[in-house]
Amino acid sequence: MTLNSRFICIHGHFYQPPRENPWLEEIEVQESAFPYHDWNERVHAECYAPNASPRALNGEGKVIDTADNYSRMSFNFGPTLLSWMERHAPETYAAVLEADRQSRKNFGGHGSAIAQAYNHIIMPLADLRDKRTQIVWGIRDFERRFRRQPEGMWLAETAVDLETLDLLAESGIRFTILAPVQARRVRRIGETKWTDVSEGRIDPKQSYACILPSGRKIGLFFYNGPIAHDIAFGDLLNDGESFARRLLGAFEDSPVTQLSHVATDGETFGHHHRFGDMALAFALHSLQTRGLARLTVYGEHLAASLPSYEVEIVENSSWSCVHGVERWRNDCDCSTGRHPGWHQRWRAPLREALDRLRDRVVILYQSRAGALLRDPWAARDDYISVILDRSRAAIDGFLARHAAKGLDMDEKALALKLLEMQRNALLMFTSCGWFFDDISGIETRQILLYAARAMQLAGEAGEASLEDDFLRLLRRAPSNIPELGDGARVYEIFVRPTVLAMLRATSGIPFEAAFCVDDLRNATQKK
Repeated sequence: MTLNSRFICIHGHFYQPPRENPWLEEIEVQESAFPYHDWNERVHAECYAPNASPRALNGEGKVIDTADNYSRMSFNFGPTLLSWMERHAPETYAAVLEADRQSRKNFGGHGSAIAQAYNHIIMPLADLRDKRTQIVWGIRDFERRFRRQPEGMWLAETAVDLETLDLLAESGIRFTILAPVQARRVRRIGETKWTDVSEGRIDPKQSYACILPSGRKIGLFFYNGPIAHDIAFGDLLNDGESFARRLLGAFEDSPVTQLSHVATDGETFGHHHRFGDMALAFALHSLQTRGLARLTVYGEHLAASLPSYEVEIVENSSWSCVHGVERWRNDCDCSTGRHPGWHQRWRAPLREALDRLRDRVVILYQSRAGALLRDPWAARDDYISVILDRSRAAIDGFLARHAAKGLDMDEKALALKLLEMQRNALLMFTSCGWFFDDISGIETRQILLYAARAMQLAGEAGEASLEDDFLRLLRRAPSNIPELGDGARVYEIFVRPTVLAMLRATSGIPFEAAFCVDDLRNATQKK
């Protein structure tokens, strides 16, 4: 076995749910993140910044390497997180972009960074239009930041179905990363006999081709489950040398090209595990200097070692729910484990309420936007250009591309309201709203804020109040906290006060004048 046949790739999924007030586009104080202003700021200090300049220490406590981790690993950052970093942590943001540029020199033109479906929705539970927009927005956001096309795309919770994979392939995405339990069976390309590899029995040391119903294909990497588990939930990050040895131990004594690779939440390296960034830095340094394997990224490996096996996936599966994707729509017993005895009966009514709200705003959007925009859904896909640049020039350029006719100021304002309504209707499906243990959690309150913003904009666009029906469904969502009662009560306590405060703060400000975020902030500060 030679260095040229052994490759190692460590993937970090760096992500935080969007936390901004939907009216102000800024994060308000989050007391649970004390002593920091908010959770983005806290996780940045504990993880994102340290990984840009970690310290690898030897057994004597001496610094032996200060190279960044990002340029030597594979990673994705959530687009909404990068948007926050660009404004609030510009040095770390610049370091992440530079790390990708440097990685292209290290890995034969293939960068460390891959894209992510835009705001971390569970793709198998989304409709076709929302899946497509999530992919388009994720790609466009990536291209704007990293100045290149993405080769791969991370799917939220690695939740997958064939339709999603087909849309990825159609969009030019070459690969994604899945958990080993998401493989069903494999066969050598060109042969007819399948081998059952369910329940995590797939060989993770190679890439696989997934042939899709359309005839397209996409590359799939199934990470090493036991090692990934011990990184996230064990003590493997207590010692960087042990981490490196464990990755090397995954190889077989064979001259065949092999890939030892893992994928885990990027926050594991410093936030979930204190000093995890240093353990990662030491492992990367050790692997680079000992010459026992070569570091790589997925794009480089796929280009150099084409799949020899075809794989079929387990549809509607994910890496964090043993029941598939039920964690985001049912009381399936999957939870954080922090509150033994708590139920998740609130999940299904929450999903039903949001699905119904989405369907109702779709009807409004099609009927009202159809008179203003040549193709309302193509306009929504292109709306990422405005999300990324809310200057007057960008907004005017967008409307010039998509308007069905010359629009007056009121019609421009209506078109933008409808598109913002759609943006919030996408944000309200951010997966974190279902992941934790109660409907009153900070992540669920956040997606309810997006729902409230979507309903408010729908009302301003001429739709009769959607809130009564929404709250009726939320009353079926019981909280585990008796004094909170149900989802409707959670909405009344935590969401409605923000809605009323924002309506007062923005009253009298024309939407078209306030749509540029800086204008809105200035106007509300003067009130």
